[in-house]
Amino acid sequence: MGVSRAFVTGASGQDGSYLAERLLGDGVEVHALTLSGEVSEHLPPEVVIHHGDLCDVPATRALLTDLAPDEIYNLAALSSVAASWEDPDLSAAVNGAAAVALLESAWQVARARDKQVAFVQCSSAEIFGEPAESPQSEATPLRPVNPYGAAKAYAHLMTGVYRSRGLHASSLVLYNHESPRRSPRFVTRKITSTVAAIATGRAEELVLGNLDARRDFGWAPDVVDAMVRAARHHDGDDYVVATGTSHSVREFVAAAFSHAGVTNWERRVRVDPALLRPTDPTDLTGDATKARTQLGWAPTLAFPEIVKQMVDTDLELQS
Repeated sequence: MGVSRAFVTGASGQDGSYLAERLLGDGVEVHALTLSGEVSEHLPPEVVIHHGDLCDVPATRALLTDLAPDEIYNLAALSSVAASWEDPDLSAAVNGAAAVALLESAWQVARARDKQVAFVQCSSAEIFGEPAESPQSEATPLRPVNPYGAAKAYAHLMTGVYRSRGLHASSLVLYNHESPRRSPRFVTRKITSTVAAIATGRAEELVLGNLDARRDFGWAPDVVDAMVRAARHHDGDDYVVATGTSHSVREFVAAAFSHAGVTNWERRVRVDPALLRPTDPTDLTGDATKARTQLGWAPTLAFPEIVKQMVDTDLELQS
C-alpha cells in the first residue's frame, strides 16, 4: 500500500522544509506540527499546518489519532547544544520525553487502525559524546557529554524499544548537515552570513568559539532522503547518516572566506571564550555503511560545494 499521509514535527526548521517538499513531490498529503507563531518562508503552502506543542501529549495524541498518518517524522527538538546547557529541563522534555510520547502515540494508532505506521526519529551524533572510536557506527557505545546528547540518547534507545514492540520505528543518527536554509543561530550559517557581510563591507569581524572542533558536514537534502528511505524500508532499524569525512570549524571558515574572495582572513576572526561550551566533542565522524548497503543511500554534495552554496546565498542576501 502506498503512502498517503505523513505527519512531520519541527517542520518550520531547515530539514522540515526540505522534507515537506520531498513528500509533496511523492504525492503525499503532509501535515505539520509547529509551535504557535513559528513560521518558515520555505515551507510549501500545500502543507497542512497544526499549531501545538509536542510536550502537550494529550493534544498531540488526539491529533495523531484523528489523522492516522502512514509516516511520522519527528524532527522537533531543542536543537542547540548551548541552549541545552541553559535549560536542561526543557531539553529533556522536548528531545527525550516528548519523543517517547510520540512513539507511544504512533504505536497506539498502528494498533487501533490495524495498519503499519512508519516512525522516523531524528537522533544526533551527540549521543556518542567523546567517542572511543572514529568513525562512529550504529555499534558505537553511547556516552553523551551534554544535556542535548543525553536526551537524544534516551529517545534513540526508546525507538529501539518500540521497534521490539512491533512498531516500524527507525532512529537516524544525523551528523551535522547544512544548507542555505540553516538558521543563522547555527555556527555554520553564522560563519557564511558574517563572511558575506565582511566581503561586502558590512561587517568587520567574525566572532566564534572553538575553531578546532571537527564535524562531519553533510547536505540537508541528502539527510532528508535518508529519512524517507528509512521510513519506506521493509523494516525499521538504526542508521548513521554521515559523509564519513570530518572538517574543523577553522576549515569551514577558511573555505567560506576563500569562496567570498577575502584574503588574510585570520585577522578578521576573533575567538570569544564566552562561546566555548562546557564540554564539546573534539571529532565526530560517521560511518554510514549500513545506510548505504540497506537503504541505498549516499551523499550527493561534498564539503566545498556545501560551503559554496551557503556563501553564495548569503552574498545574494547582502546585495
